[in-house]
Amino acid sequence: MKKIALFIITLLLVFGNTSCSDFLDKEVDLSLTEENVFSSVENTRRFLANVYSNLPDPFHGIRRDAQFRGAFHDLMTNNAISYWNVHRYHSVLTDGYSAADHWFAIDYWPRHFRGIRAANQLMKNARVSVLGNTVTNDDNSQLYDRYMAEARLLRAIFHFEATCWFGPIPIIGDDEEGIPIVLGSDETEKMNMSRVPVADVLKWIADECDAVKNTLPYRYTNEAENWGRVNGATAYALKSRALLYRASPLNNPTNDITLWQQAATAATDLIQKNSNEPFNYKLYRTADDDINRNYYECFIVTPFLNDEFILTSFVRLMNSIETEMSPPGFQGAATGVGRANPTQNLVDSYETLNGLPIDEDPSYDEQNPYVNRDPRFSQTILHHGAIWGDPVQEEERPIDVSYPNGRDFQSLHGGTYTGYYPKKYVNNMSFKVPVNYLHAFPIFRYGEVLLNAAEAINEAYGPSDAYQYVNEVRARVGMPPYGGMTQEQLRERIRNERRVELCFEDHWWFDERRWKLFENQTMESEKSLPRYKQCYNIYGVRVTPGEDIVYNYGPAQLHPKRTLLSPKSYYFPIPDSEVKKAPNLGQNPGWELSE
Repeated sequence: MKKIALFIITLLLVFGNTSCSDFLDKEVDLSLTEENVFSSVENTRRFLANVYSNLPDPFHGIRRDAQFRGAFHDLMTNNAISYWNVHRYHSVLTDGYSAADHWFAIDYWPRHFRGIRAANQLMKNARVSVLGNTVTNDDNSQLYDRYMAEARLLRAIFHFEATCWFGPIPIIGDDEEGIPIVLGSDETEKMNMSRVPVADVLKWIADECDAVKNTLPYRYTNEAENWGRVNGATAYALKSRALLYRASPLNNPTNDITLWQQAATAATDLIQKNSNEPFNYKLYRTADDDINRNYYECFIVTPFLNDEFILTSFVRLMNSIETEMSPPGFQGAATGVGRANPTQNLVDSYETLNGLPIDEDPSYDEQNPYVNRDPRFSQTILHHGAIWGDPVQEEERPIDVSYPNGRDFQSLHGGTYTGYYPKKYVNNMSFKVPVNYLHAFPIFRYGEVLLNAAEAINEAYGPSDAYQYVNEVRARVGMPPYGGMTQEQLRERIRNERRVELCFEDHWWFDERRWKLFENQTMESEKSLPRYKQCYNIYGVRVTPGEDIVYNYGPAQLHPKRTLLSPKSYYFPIPDSEVKKAPNLGQNPGWELSE
């Protein structure tokens, strides 16, 4: 019998000395046949665990491939740049890839379709006679139905990821008889078919979510065992995001209002469903509801078993994020290398405490720039003068990025080209006595759902009913509520709110494209705009020490600009080798190679 072609990863979710989620702590023996796998409950369970290995996990690159991917996808946007010359993000900024050697495309295209194929294999071969489908009072009730729903939802997530990165894709779902399509080990050759438009793929994804959202538990009763497993809330959240993207300018060029209405309904359906659940999701707050810690601690204190996180990547015990992101002036048994540098563009997007953009608030002083700002700023970004370092080991001190001799400015292996370092996700670790921390990347969280609702409702119906959702997010950090705006004004503020609230969560790359922010602009024409509205030009700050510190704002060192081409920059290319094996796929515009 044909052996199963699996792409195996060890999925260890560590909590202390035990696994956070037993179901993910499994592998499948490559020598097993389909009969061996699907005639066993345990092997079927392990097979499903391996389907999960294809979920997006940006922290994996930081942990396993820091030399080339030790940062977030925001380093391909105007939110951050990389100090480290060999990081692969640079070539995306400069349009330095072709379809033949685009590293991210070569990695992401097969990975998404491996996940789709594995999900279809499970749905085609899993057996109710093996798994059972008895109704019980625990998370294993109707186990066969649940496994099938999990695989189907994972398949939808993989389709979503693929269409976001690559645009039109084939839908590899079920055949005319409702049987999941398994293309075979040579997927690309079998996939020699025309691609489906993005809007249609997104609608198919939303329909798939509808098919499973009420089959899966909304939340698992025992999340310690099932953390990282998709649930009903994940299906609601994916549908919300998919329909929001479908309604956006990139995929809705005629601005069909009914698409915005559908996106609004999807988001509010989740919010309403959530409100009726006894064990629901909510914005994370500290025990004392401290607006100066609520946001930061959401990503640090409870990176799993967190009531805001609907789905996360695998929980990992590591300190790679601390070493890769921390300024290079922190050294000891471990060393900070600070290779991710937030831009002045991003820093300027944080409002003042008055709830105004900095260019609209007369109280803002660019020579005293970090006072009276949105509390999320100091909880996301380390800036000159910010207090950092472990006080117990006497490492606490102000960050010093002053030019040229500041302790945190630059060193052999790290530094900053912008004057800033990330703080989000980064524990205040002792570098003299380093330890490991639990980290999990949020794939879906409740804060995003609220912003999805605000955006879609504003576009579908206007501001009146949209305020409550964006203001709930702002209230968590004590920012003034929005009100009295036109639809256009609220649109701008919601977009800005997504930028700061979802910073470094792999949203901005897709947001700036689905809104077509760089369309009808050039590197020169946009210079008349505030820095936070510029896409092509990248800015930083140079801090000059002296009796009075001087902040000089200008182009970022080494990476002062991005190359953005329409329509080429909207999607990655399909790898050239794949197109040659399956020419009916075609190539994305601008990425064609000559014979």
